[in-house]
Amino acid sequence: MTDVKHMKWWGWGIEGVGFHFEDKPAFAPFVQKAVALDVRTPPVPPLAFDELTIAPSRISPTFEAELAAIVGEENATTDAMERVVHTYGKSIRDLLRIRRNEIARVPDIVVYPGDEWDVQQIVDAAVAAGAVIIPFGGGSNIAGSLEPLPDEQRTIVSLDLGRLDRVLEIDEGSGLARIQAGAQGPSIEEQLNAKGWTMGHFPDSFTHSTVGGWVATRSSGMQSDKYGDIADICRGLRMVRPGAIVELRPLPSTSTGPSVREMILGSEGRLGVITEVTVQVHRQPAVREVQAYFFPNWKAGLAAMHEISESDAAPSITRVSDARESGFSLATAKESKGVSGTAQKVLFSVLKRRGWNLDEMCLSFIGYEGSESHVSYEKKLVGAIVKKHGGIGVGKGPGALYDQKKFDTPYLRDFLLDRGAAADVSETAAPWSRLQEVYDSTVAAANKAYEALGVHGWIMCHLSHSYHSGACLYFTFAFVHGDDPIAQYEVVKFSIQQAFQDAGGTLSHHHGVGVEHSPWMEQDISPAGVALMQGLFDSADPGQQFNPGKVLGVQVTAEDVAELVAKAPRAAEVPAS
Repeated sequence: MTDVKHMKWWGWGIEGVGFHFEDKPAFAPFVQKAVALDVRTPPVPPLAFDELTIAPSRISPTFEAELAAIVGEENATTDAMERVVHTYGKSIRDLLRIRRNEIARVPDIVVYPGDEWDVQQIVDAAVAAGAVIIPFGGGSNIAGSLEPLPDEQRTIVSLDLGRLDRVLEIDEGSGLARIQAGAQGPSIEEQLNAKGWTMGHFPDSFTHSTVGGWVATRSSGMQSDKYGDIADICRGLRMVRPGAIVELRPLPSTSTGPSVREMILGSEGRLGVITEVTVQVHRQPAVREVQAYFFPNWKAGLAAMHEISESDAAPSITRVSDARESGFSLATAKESKGVSGTAQKVLFSVLKRRGWNLDEMCLSFIGYEGSESHVSYEKKLVGAIVKKHGGIGVGKGPGALYDQKKFDTPYLRDFLLDRGAAADVSETAAPWSRLQEVYDSTVAAANKAYEALGVHGWIMCHLSHSYHSGACLYFTFAFVHGDDPIAQYEVVKFSIQQAFQDAGGTLSHHHGVGVEHSPWMEQDISPAGVALMQGLFDSADPGQQFNPGKVLGVQVTAEDVAELVAKAPRAAEVPAS
């Protein structure tokens, strides 16, 4: 069997790694206050794998043999565990369903091509057989971009690109690198760093996601302020379609009609299978550091980030958390002892004497990269802006800790799920002039949803990914669920997504559309825009064989969402499934 590694079937990351609170004294009281959950309650682990109800594969022996002949018998499997791993991504809806043994449809076979020619043969064979093809990268998607349609009667092929994991070539004169689509973040950086380069793309899913997946969902990374989103980083690509390969050369700019590259970016496998991406890369910086700052309140933090975006400074990271997320960050820190613990107490005491309300204090991280003189120059520019808005710098110690732990947060979701709490995220982007309204409307909508459900819920936010005209707002929400957690989750999730639309934000900044966000596409890009996109999909895939049902689906209106909230099942009334 192939040696491609995957995340555990029931949660995030790898077996044996998880979130622990015992060395974080402020965490338990924080969670008790936030969502009325005692984290000391013994966890209820997921089902054992052999307790799952998994339908047998529907693939015909003839088609199975044909695929095995293409990739080798060891790289084509109908094994139950493999099929379940390739059924869902890692959204809260995915994890709730799989933990509750709610698996409507699984792929019938998983195949691991070894090169682009294998992919071409698989695609052509599947199209000829009338089968469905779902490309699979790292399985980290949280927008429902991977799941088969529940009523799909055709054979479903999960096409895992995990064996296509190499950096093929670096054009040092142009700063371009050709990378196979199945290469995951750590492997990409390891291969590039060995030759003095970096891609600079670090999404939250970095440790388990692939460059092909980043392109397919329009990913953004923590350092996008400097390096750009994947739409900026991707300069060329290759994509397999029935009987043909779309090849887009990595040209710096073109005037060649509507952009085919832009059509493929964010297409989530609906147009074909991405096999190779050419990305812009950069020399590793001589200096890289993340500085931490405190602002007296959220309004001051937003204003500072806006001014930084307009200044001559160009940090790699500009992030500020609201007071609630700042409190969460402090609560997840290990106990400070010795000099560092004393210094924090002294700092907070000084801030209180200055008139700061520590319950409104907001934590910010700003990253700098480049030569020593360049970093020094940018820090001076940013420092002046921070001071102008009432903020203070607290050094690079907290920033170094953030940098070290930035990919660990998803493990906390599994920890909460084990204890009966649902936690998820929704992110948006809006112009600077609308950000405060988007923030206020979203928080209000989530709290109204919690009130309708009769639960003690929590919502927090940070600003990140700044642009000339606006920025991303990234919300995290959580509550203790009842016996039908998905019904409760939808009340909160739909309320948040509708608040984005009503206040002038987009349905998603970088998580993609899938099935989770598709109901808001008409509101987001207009009915005419949806019709145009539907025409593209119908023309490119008339048989609906490439990841059908993603990006476009049944649409909702603000009135639909209001009705959903009005009919929300109260906590004590949620029926058992």
